[in-house]
Amino acid sequence: MVKTQAGRKISVTVLGATGSVGQSTLDLVARNPERYEIAALVAGRDAKQLAALARKHRARLAVIAGSDGYAALTGALAGSGIETAAGSAGMLQAAQAEADVVVAAISGAAGLEPTLAAVKAGRRVALANKECLVSAGKLFMTAARASNAMVLPVDSEHNAVFQALTAGPKETVERVTLTASGGPLRAHGIERLARVTPEEALKHPTWSMGAKITIDSATLMNKGLELIEAHHLFGLAPEKLDVLVHPQSIVHALVSFHDGSVVAGLSVPDMRLPISYCLNWPDRAGWEAPRLDLVKVGTLTFEAPDYGRFPALRLAREALAAGGAAPTVLNAANEVAVEAFLSRRIGFNDIPGLVRDVLDRAAAECLSEPQTAEEAAAVDHIGRSIARTLLPQFAAKAS
Repeated sequence: MVKTQAGRKISVTVLGATGSVGQSTLDLVARNPERYEIAALVAGRDAKQLAALARKHRARLAVIAGSDGYAALTGALAGSGIETAAGSAGMLQAAQAEADVVVAAISGAAGLEPTLAAVKAGRRVALANKECLVSAGKLFMTAARASNAMVLPVDSEHNAVFQALTAGPKETVERVTLTASGGPLRAHGIERLARVTPEEALKHPTWSMGAKITIDSATLMNKGLELIEAHHLFGLAPEKLDVLVHPQSIVHALVSFHDGSVVAGLSVPDMRLPISYCLNWPDRAGWEAPRLDLVKVGTLTFEAPDYGRFPALRLAREALAAGGAAPTVLNAANEVAVEAFLSRRIGFNDIPGLVRDVLDRAAAECLSEPQTAEEAAAVDHIGRSIARTLLPQFAAKAS
């Protein structure tokens, strides 16, 4: 039997079990049942799928975030011996449950409260929810230090940075560069971008992800959010963070040191690789992972991001530089804008346009950087309220 250093299986809780990161995590667990066991699974509203996953992986606890799905969940798990719960209280119960690793993969600002609870409980957190750091980065990392929780990044870019930073002392780091695939619209002009449909924007060339993050990848907002995330994760000044567009998605990040050396993280674009690293840290577990064949890849290309065609990246940089509540407002406004685009209420170019106007309006209110989860939720609410107030103007223009 494969065991951890403690002589037992690695127990894993998955917050967001039915999403793309959750499914990739459970694929790893299914491939290595001798190494992993499931402590708890949390899903949004699909009680049927959650129950099936809980039975398959013999979870101790299954939680449905939407309370209206609780009856269906308990019915589907009747006689299984699996404990069930629902709503915010249930998610907190799962986040704080005894486990070696908590995979935080609930999408959006909704993931902040349970992920923060896992951090305060001193868990090792495999962080896939970047909004935790965008909406409340200082609060989140302060809580992690206070509880001695280990926060490991699941995003391929940040995971590559985390590994590359072991090559030298932090004070010798000159620059950290995150790569972006450029998404499915990389070659589109501004006029063509204005006519992009949700179906076109969802056709990512290299990654299989949820709808929200795929649209963020298409606007390059995702890379902007990742810059804010990197600032908090690694304690790096904004001017030390950069972005390169790299369509092949083989080089995930580069760390440049002041002696001229550059250490890069390369792998095939498969989320199971950084997830496996987080589950097994500080060890590395061997598995039938896809191997990188550079001869087969042949060519790696890089280009500077076009801030004119993709202004969302510039907005994120400006929010990071401004600090305070700006990143929280940025994230809230972007979630509203992406939802409106997916429902065809606004056009693709209206996403950064709405976010820009929300940031301008919020700046006049002189909001403070959130110091608690409640304050983060309050600022998030304000950002969403402003976005929904301004939304009809953009919707009218798009119709």
